[in-house]
Amino acid sequence: MKLVIQGKNIEVTEAIREYVEQKIDKAVSHFQALTTEVDVHLSVARNPRIAPSQSAEVTVYANGSVIRAEEKSENLYASIDLVADKISRKLRKFKERKSDRAAAKTSVAVVEQPPIPLPNGNRVVELPNQVVRNKYFAMPALSVDEALERLELIDHDFYVFRNADTGEINVVYERNHGGYGVIQPHDVKKN
Repeated sequence: MKLVIQGKNIEVTEAIREYVEQKIDKAVSHFQALTTEVDVHLSVARNPRIAPSQSAEVTVYANGSVIRAEEKSENLYASIDLVADKISRKLRKFKERKSDRAAAKTSVAVVEQPPIPLPNGNRVVELPNQVVRNKYFAMPALSVDEALERLELIDHDFYVFRNADTGEINVVYERNHGGYGVIQPHDVKKN
């Protein structure tokens, strides 16, 4: 397993490096067969108004999936402890789902709904003047259920995926009032 440790606004000392290695090794030790690489990003916010100022973010690459966790606190070592526990729980859940799926496959029917018309067809989409960050990732075709599982693993509000049924790019997201939603493209007729 490859372990990459990076720091932002902080020098990653030998003591911090050893502590991270110890905690992350313990967290992923039962999942060595699944794990190919672990990236750890440690950062300290320089703005005094940002309350938990020390954060630890861990990204695990496991059998083509990405599992991510982030924790913030007032103490870097506490953030490392919290994120190691969180990533361990997520890996356990990932492994259990993988073995459950292999044991018995089930399917869920999704009711096809016609696209809802856009509320304002005259709206012009404005993009930011400057791209701040580009991200690239593999996008294998997934079912909606598989995309929801990956959404839970990465600890984000949304997940972009290629729909296995339609071949189109879709987005699954957590709704503010509970549950999940799916964003699907539909053609807009020009006048």
